[in-house]
Amino acid sequence: MSNMQITFLGTSASVPTPKRGMPSIAIKWQGEIFLFDCGEGSQRAMMQSKVGYGSLRAIFISHLHLDHFLGIFGLIETLHLLQPSPREIEIYAPKNFEKLLINRYKFAGVKEIKPRGGLLFQGNDFLISAFPVKHNKNSYGFVFKENDRRKFDEAKAHALGLQGRMFTEIQNKGSLVVNGKNILLDDVSAIKPGRKIVYSGDCAPSPALINAAQDADILIHESTFASDKEDEAKQRMHSTALQAAQIAKQANVKKLILTHISPRYSEEESIKKLEGEAKLFNNTIIANDGMVVEI
Repeated sequence: MSNMQITFLGTSASVPTPKRGMPSIAIKWQGEIFLFDCGEGSQRAMMQSKVGYGSLRAIFISHLHLDHFLGIFGLIETLHLLQPSPREIEIYAPKNFEKLLINRYKFAGVKEIKPRGGLLFQGNDFLISAFPVKHNKNSYGFVFKENDRRKFDEAKAHALGLQGRMFTEIQNKGSLVVNGKNILLDDVSAIKPGRKIVYSGDCAPSPALINAAQDADILIHESTFASDKEDEAKQRMHSTALQAAQIAKQANVKKLILTHISPRYSEEESIKKLEGEAKLFNNTIIANDGMVVEI
């Protein structure tokens, strides 16, 4: 099973800091890069983290606040200048984004995310979908989901007489008679869930997010504020670190990664205050620029 690699290119909120750039996350899967948000400076962060331009397959914009998409223009222009015939890139974005992108870039097609979200991109063995979140109008989170796979219990299968082409045959038919006994596919195998990464985008807590994140391997959740700013978080439709932890717990995720850290917090404060609050969910870390996570 190949590793899925997540690189945090920018982890600040609204404005950059000396150590944190604007929001952007790259997921590398089978040699291709999928970019989630593309804040100012994302292309330079890609260089620093050795996330190659040439492998970029698609970009997903969570909402039309400048800190989440301003870097896309420089990135597309760089691809245009460096590559005589850039590979086709699909940009999935909320309504009206296509008006912002200059039409000269024929290799960069814009596809509008529908209000209810849904399936956006389908690969050979994975899907990327969007779901609406509670922030400004037309704001979305994203789910990167590897297809479920059937895994054989080889010891049990061999004990029941399966060998060679019988494994393919029983998968196609669902059952097989071996040595006079009817063997069901479920007798010798089980479904192994595909890996699942969920990115919240900017959002306030909502049942839709809990539902989308259910049983995720990794939930990447915004953590703009600490709990002493909960009223401000509610007013601006953001989340606190504690609320992110509560969502992770309710959604039964395996790991919570906090990002979109307000520049009001120093690095020491973000670890002590935000990560401390999120300890309600045991497996929690705070992202920093350049951090790489593999699953």
